[in-house]
Amino acid sequence: MRIALLTYSTKPRGGVVHTLALAEALAALGEEVHVWTLARGGDTTFFRPVAPAVSVHPVPFPDVADEDVGTRIVRSIAALRTAFEAARDVYDVVHAQDCISANAAMPCIRTIHHLDTFTTPELAACHERAVVEPTDRICVSAAVAAEVEAGWGLTPTVIPNGVDAHRFVAGARDVAGRETWRRRLGTYVLALGGIEPRKGSIDLLEAMALVQQERPGTRLVLAGGETLFDYRDYRRAFESRAAELGVDLEVLGGIDDAALPTLVAEASALGFVSTKEGFGLAAMEALAAGVPVVARDLPVLREVFGSTVTYARDVPSIAQALDGVLGGTHDPGPGRALAATYSWTAAATAHQRFYAGRRERLPNSPDPNVLSGFDSSAQTRKG
Repeated sequence: MRIALLTYSTKPRGGVVHTLALAEALAALGEEVHVWTLARGGDTTFFRPVAPAVSVHPVPFPDVADEDVGTRIVRSIAALRTAFEAARDVYDVVHAQDCISANAAMPCIRTIHHLDTFTTPELAACHERAVVEPTDRICVSAAVAAEVEAGWGLTPTVIPNGVDAHRFVAGARDVAGRETWRRRLGTYVLALGGIEPRKGSIDLLEAMALVQQERPGTRLVLAGGETLFDYRDYRRAFESRAAELGVDLEVLGGIDDAALPTLVAEASALGFVSTKEGFGLAAMEALAAGVPVVARDLPVLREVFGSTVTYARDVPSIAQALDGVLGGTHDPGPGRALAATYSWTAAATAHQRFYAGRRERLPNSPDPNVLSGFDSSAQTRKG
């Protein structure tokens, strides 16, 4: 099959990480895979090298000064649509990984990683259309699929993420790489994904202020955070609150992808307190690295992680959970064992079956709603 996978950015956001890993795994299975992406500000290469077997098509998307979010969303869709439409007829499968690329590529398959609530009219319309109008929908967890079914009466197929567990196991064994971070940052709790409302950044900041009262040598470190959306007001509120609380804080911003496994592995804990998630790839990577995780108590994270992480609901309980894992002993075995069960080869094989199944429904073909290649007991619908 000739497969087009579309994403909205070259930066290391969860959906982009998913797109590249899936593309490479599909190519390794013998498929012809092309990745289309917006090239923001002339950035025509992804945050990491892409396997040569995958063709990459960056679409120019120059920055516009003082552009509001709504205008940027409309322009993003138009730019990607114009470029892709000229080539779409050569593909057997068109699969969008986010609401922007789905709006640009209709008709298409859409992976719904998580659902969100937007107030910007253009973005709210983009989100709604990208749920309702695709020809088929995939979710990376049963919990999100249940949200789609409850909200729209639609039944997505569940295909969980893979995780490059070996890469993060190797990071844990990289003594020199970890020492570099230890010298620079000391003892730290790590959060990935930047400073934004969905990541619960201010809640984690407030919780770390409480933790540092008892453990003053433990720093909060935030890494990543590239996005198309405008979170300047939230970041200003975060910075103001950090100054008020006097939190020992390091904001790294984007880091080199090759350095990520050791940054994760050297952390004393990962604070994963998002208010919405689709699967929790960063937390799964932390488990592979042997790092304890404190996670927001969300149905999707209960589904994916079971008892391998510590759950919390609000600032006091996040602080209590972090203090507990920082002061206790951690057995990395169960988390590493869980991470090892999620492979990109399995995810790609499930996508192959999904793509083939939608083209030709045979009487004895598998149920198209159970194609993950994983234990079906982990995919029980909620709600």
